[in-house]
Amino acid sequence: MENSNVYEKPVTLKNILKFAVPTIVMTVFMSFYTMVDGLFVSNLIGTNALSAINLTAPVIQLVTAISTMLATGGSAVIMKKMGEQKTDEAKADFTFLILVNVIVGIVMCVVGYLAMDHIFAGMNLSADVEGYCMEYLSRYLVFTVPILLMNNFTLYMIASEKANLSLICSVMGGVLNMVLDYVFIAGFDMGISGAAIATGLGYSVTAVVGLFVFSRKKSLLHFKKPVFRFKVLASAATNGCSEMATALVTGIITMMFNWTMLYYVGEDGVAAVTIIMYVLMFASSLYTGYSYGVAPMLSFYYGERSLNEGNIQTHEKLKKLVALSMKVIAVISVVTVAASFMLTRPLVSVFARPDNPVYDLAVTGNRICTVALFFIGFNIFASGMFTALSNGVVSAILAFSRSFVFMLITMIALPIILGVNGIWLATPVAELMALVLSGFMFFKYRKRYGY
Repeated sequence: MENSNVYEKPVTLKNILKFAVPTIVMTVFMSFYTMVDGLFVSNLIGTNALSAINLTAPVIQLVTAISTMLATGGSAVIMKKMGEQKTDEAKADFTFLILVNVIVGIVMCVVGYLAMDHIFAGMNLSADVEGYCMEYLSRYLVFTVPILLMNNFTLYMIASEKANLSLICSVMGGVLNMVLDYVFIAGFDMGISGAAIATGLGYSVTAVVGLFVFSRKKSLLHFKKPVFRFKVLASAATNGCSEMATALVTGIITMMFNWTMLYYVGEDGVAAVTIIMYVLMFASSLYTGYSYGVAPMLSFYYGERSLNEGNIQTHEKLKKLVALSMKVIAVISVVTVAASFMLTRPLVSVFARPDNPVYDLAVTGNRICTVALFFIGFNIFASGMFTALSNGVVSAILAFSRSFVFMLITMIALPIILGVNGIWLATPVAELMALVLSGFMFFKYRKRYGY
């Protein structure tokens, strides 16, 4: 089968990077969507509007959490079936899961509108910031279904050996978002509504292209008559629940960050947190992109290994892929830490002028938070690897501990002892605790999976 050639090739750094580089560039561009919104909003509207974007983030993360679960979990299930040569079954399951996403998107959009009035009422925000929050979210929710489809098609394009197309869609979406941000905010004076609509239209590019691509029979994965298999839905959900937990928990932790900052510093603190989250999100997108890129390979080799138990060659592929991945992540970690330290002031000054009180807060915070970049990559890869190996439980334990349990402990304890610096230190300390747990799980399951 011509389409599966890429999975048959030897596992070399060059072949891994062919798979991973497009997804790294793509996830970096996807993180740009949010950053560009912040950039235009902070410079053209003000730091109060920037705070509002961060305050709506938990709701937006809730909207995308279920889609992320179905996309990552579904991709692992479907690519394992492809590795086992069950191609027709895999295509029917793929179509079924896409339909589930559309239904979920419509439900979440309706629920979002019904709940919106109550979300910001209890936060004691200034009328200005609360108004911005309502305006941004009400426009953003219109694009719920395209955003869910974008999350799915991004991963399925990668799995179908169309990583370059996925990259082109992300770049086009990112560029469209940037252009429309300027046109809507500066040109048409649409304020924060313009930023939300620009983001939604940017996300929609991948959704529209994906519908065309997967309608074509030539694609490795394509739409065919769906079959409702509850087992597949349950399998996708349990497999991807770690990714959903990460998205949900990121929302909860963002809320905690915001509340703690509002308590210690006020709305300026929320704007500073937003800037630092952009820097961490940008660096994390490199690791997420790499993990997404190699996940179909991990799933395929795992399926192939189950099919050919006695074949030493298929065992070696998985082992080599994991070993090389560790080296790649170590290199990215060192480079991102060095870059973040050196570029702190220029990065912060893009969002806040040096005479703005937000500037000094963000500079100090970024220098402390940068330490976390030594650990984040290994934690993201470990969780993604267990999802790809169809062990959703271990993946969920790692993701949930990292993004919720450890963050909760450090967010509560450190600010009490160290004040504002404790808020900044919470992320590096939580990531270090997560690294210890990731290492433990990695060695515990080494024999079972043969990596």
